[in-house]
Amino acid sequence: MTSNMENRSLFHELPGFEKGGFFDLGHPLLNRITESFVKAAGIGAIQAVTREAYFTAVEGSGFDSSNNVSDMGGAKKHQFPNLKGETNRKSLEAMVKNTGKESLQWGVVAGIYSGLTYGLREARGAHDWKNSAVAGAITGVALALTTDDSSHEQVVQCAITGAAISTAANLLTGIF
Repeated sequence: MTSNMENRSLFHELPGFEKGGFFDLGHPLLNRITESFVKAAGIGAIQAVTREAYFTAVEGSGFDSSNNVSDMGGAKKHQFPNLKGETNRKSLEAMVKNTGKESLQWGVVAGIYSGLTYGLREARGAHDWKNSAVAGAITGVALALTTDDSSHEQVVQCAITGAAISTAANLLTGIF
């Protein structure tokens, strides 16, 4: 007698990804944090690589992003400053390092936000805009602290922005 689980393939498991099918760490909070981290880290890595590909293509064509011919002697702001190496290997190493850093930032922020909203919902017994505001503010602070030069003003600004975006998203979910 064969069980249903033996006949399941990866194709059947993919719809379970949205329901938390890939991670079972023994507690729903850990599962949620891990899944949010992995998803957001992947998105962050893709975003960093595509941004670098864009800058490489634009700089290689001799045009800047406003379609003006770039000044070859002038300093140009570049998201990944270490990619101007003399060899392709050095450039690739810098891109991998910076992509890893950015994907880690995205993952940490998503994990913190997801864990906080879950924990606040369990502690308060309700999922409302207040939970979203607190989770967004704390996540904004965490994001500000992961940047290279974080000032007091930047931390406060990120906290307010995180709370506002999270609260707006929570309030708009019922409308749309």
